[in-house]
Amino acid sequence: MTVRWFPAVPDVELAQSATDVFRREFGGEPVGLWAAPGRVNLIGEHVDYAGGLCLPIALPHSTVVAVSPRTDGLIRLRSTDGQPWDGRLRGIGPGRPTGWASYPAGVIWALRENGLLADDFGGVDAAFVSTVPIGAGLSSSAALECSLALALAPDAERAALAAACVRAENEVALAPTGGMDQAASLRTTEGHALLLDSASGAVSQVPFVPEGLSLLVIDTRAPHRLVDGQYAKRRSAVERAARRLGVDSLRELADNGRDGMDAVRSLKDDVLRRRAWHVISEIARVRLAVRALESGEFDEVGRLLYASHMSLSRDFEVSCPELDNAVEATLIAGALGARMTGGGFGGSAIALIPAERVDEAVETTRRRAAERNLPEPAFAVVAASAPARRLT
Repeated sequence: MTVRWFPAVPDVELAQSATDVFRREFGGEPVGLWAAPGRVNLIGEHVDYAGGLCLPIALPHSTVVAVSPRTDGLIRLRSTDGQPWDGRLRGIGPGRPTGWASYPAGVIWALRENGLLADDFGGVDAAFVSTVPIGAGLSSSAALECSLALALAPDAERAALAAACVRAENEVALAPTGGMDQAASLRTTEGHALLLDSASGAVSQVPFVPEGLSLLVIDTRAPHRLVDGQYAKRRSAVERAARRLGVDSLRELADNGRDGMDAVRSLKDDVLRRRAWHVISEIARVRLAVRALESGEFDEVGRLLYASHMSLSRDFEVSCPELDNAVEATLIAGALGARMTGGGFGGSAIALIPAERVDEAVETTRRRAAERNLPEPAFAVVAASAPARRLT
């Protein structure tokens, strides 16, 4: 059986594809093309909305949008992955529109609300193509949002663009995510992971070029959905735990060392205690991972990846059989460490593995998935890639 890979596509090919879609749908030429990548988070999961630290990289897989301004106020959105949507700015708001168009339409609304959209905005034609797998937990939605945001407000600060995209996702698409995905798409640097402090919004770049090692992404093909309620329940539990402990966010306890740990242990509600424990321990793991990366201690990075997965599986309960299988199989094949990545409940896992063991890891993962009647996974070997950018 042929291995299912999901390859990245060079910018020039994606630009041509987006141009072709634009011509077919709108009968003219775009004035420009912009690209924004998906992301994979090395470590620091389910902590961005708790003011925590996370460490994503930009993927080589991107979404490209071809755009042309209008003067009649009409907004026309097209994608090879969804139904056409036509509307106007006054028709965009919480829960409107639905489906894939809620993300780019929400960006237009949020840019206007945040004062980033040009005063003479008269509408837009936009055509999207993407190589970021949908439903894989690799931030296809953020890539969609960030490509259009950069196209419509190219001179705005990237932190401000990221904030508008988060608002679009939260308030229009009604997906209660934090800000990691958009920051990774807009603010990373090639060859580096982005250390994002969700409390302050500060970012720094951490070199991520693991010599002799590969970062293998395993799309488990188990659908990853952020609007089905489970993600929101986890976020709500974290916020309730913070209120019971008398802090604005669990980050405050994570910064208080043993005192913070003791405070979390004092929670009487078992579920809230375990959710909070994941958050403060995960923030600690991010700090340790940064030190390990800076000193080239990749064995330690691998250990932390697996510890993160176990915490997400046991304390936060966001893993699933498909993700656990991917982690276990790659470890059997010699990975230094592996973990689920993204919101969970499906989606993708990552493994840091010697380059010469990648094929073995792929075959082991496929075989074990078949034995357990799980979906056939798809795979990609990725490097820390470029952030959102203009193509033409």
